[in-house]
Amino acid sequence: MGAAVGLGALLIIVITFASFIYNNFVGVALGIIFLLIYLASSFKTVRPTQRGLVERFGKYIRFLNPGYTFVFPFVDQVIKVNVTEQMVDAEKQEIITSDRLNATVDAQVYFKVEAIEDSVKKSQYNVHDYTYQIVNLAKTTLRNIIGTLTYEVANSDRTKINTSLHKILTAEAKPWGLIIVRTEIKEIEPPSDVQTSMNTVIMAENEKKAATDKATANERIADGERRAEIMRAEGDKKSKILRADGEAEAIKTVANANAEKYKVESESLKKHFTGNAVVFKKLVTTEKSLKNATKFVIDPKLGIQTIISEAAGITPIKRRAPTKKK
Repeated sequence: MGAAVGLGALLIIVITFASFIYNNFVGVALGIIFLLIYLASSFKTVRPTQRGLVERFGKYIRFLNPGYTFVFPFVDQVIKVNVTEQMVDAEKQEIITSDRLNATVDAQVYFKVEAIEDSVKKSQYNVHDYTYQIVNLAKTTLRNIIGTLTYEVANSDRTKINTSLHKILTAEAKPWGLIIVRTEIKEIEPPSDVQTSMNTVIMAENEKKAATDKATANERIADGERRAEIMRAEGDKKSKILRADGEAEAIKTVANANAEKYKVESESLKKHFTGNAVVFKKLVTTEKSLKNATKFVIDPKLGIQTIISEAAGITPIKRRAPTKKK
């Protein structure tokens, strides 16, 4: 290529020099201008976002990477190809679903030309206007996919549609040197009357769900109150049982204390009052009477004052018999 550029430049220089020898100044000026144009047309640049193909007389001769290069003007043609990611809209279309609904579907396809020589050549020589081809292929593929689904499934499972669309487009676009990056379903809209019916159904379902949730909440509240009442009843029951147990324990303790007291008294009675049970009974009766501040009259003939005096530690005074008057 450098030799071709040099040969062209040499030819122009020779023509310009010949015009100068024959004093043809107009020819010299034209030659110089033509030389400058020729040199400027020989210098080509390729940006980092592009790759280039060079054709000479309609035949591919070499591949251009980013940078500058020289070509043979008027003979070589440089085709620059964008290798960055691009997006095309598959445009809205009506698709009949398997349940015979005319759904309006719109999708987007993201793709790019693979930045290698073979793929760049395929994008130019294996397909005419790959952008237009991608759009139409996406529309046709969507009709085939959604046509086998009900509207409800198509609308709720868009990931499945995207996956199927991406898989088919990837296989179909490979001979064109294209990489399908991803596909996105923008919208799936049913007919207006179907949309109205669906909205009514959705509202009814939401109301039903709200009623169910309210009933469930009330049931939980009632169940909580019932459980609380049961717990309170169980608490009262346990409290009463504990009080009864406490009272029984107290009665038992008192009974044990009284039994111990009676035992001691019985032992003391056996030890100190053997054969004097009547005397002991009198002492007990007298003790209770004095303890309760009971008033009583003592018959001196019974001799009990002696017992009381002895119990109190008092020595009784003997009364003198009355003297007879002389």
